[in-house]
Amino acid sequence: MDIIILDTGCANLSSVKFAIKRLGYNPIITNEYKTVLHAEKIILPGVGTPFAAMSNLKKYKLIDIILNYTKPILGICLGMQLFCAYSEESKNIKNLNIIKYPILSLPKNNLPLPHIGWNKVYSCKKNVLFRNIMDGSRFYFLHQYMLPINKYSILKTDYGCFFSAAFQKKNFFGIQFHPEKSGPLGSQLLKNFLEI
Repeated sequence: MDIIILDTGCANLSSVKFAIKRLGYNPIITNEYKTVLHAEKIILPGVGTPFAAMSNLKKYKLIDIILNYTKPILGICLGMQLFCAYSEESKNIKNLNIIKYPILSLPKNNLPLPHIGWNKVYSCKKNVLFRNIMDGSRFYFLHQYMLPINKYSILKTDYGCFFSAAFQKKNFFGIQFHPEKSGPLGSQLLKNFLEI
């Protein structure tokens, strides 16, 4: 199976690759158009800004591939946020607009920002991504912007307010936390995605 990790030029790619290799797969890190075009699964990880990531997706001519992709695709952290309409972090940049909701700043509510560390996630609706994972399980977060809960939300978490920890729209899956840094449960989630 051709599993592609999209190289946006601003993501922490190695840890995602190693997490998938531990599951017995051989993912390829690339931004090469023809290789991505034939992927069976795509993972869009993200560390950085929407401006940098969207600029590189445009530069490598990957935007149309993503928008027209019909097989499972997973956005992680910034990758998830890129699936939304726009982000308050880069207000003048249009994101991929897979779901027409904005990414907003996390409210302070007397909590330190960014939101760093382990936090519990809760199911909004049953989903294959969370198979064999107990409700209330902890995953590792590192972010300062969030997707409000909406009709596509499948997981939520609380850090000063409840927000989407994961969503699904058709073949597009997005998760705000980092499964590659979330131990055995993160591995289970990646396994669930790869077996869709």
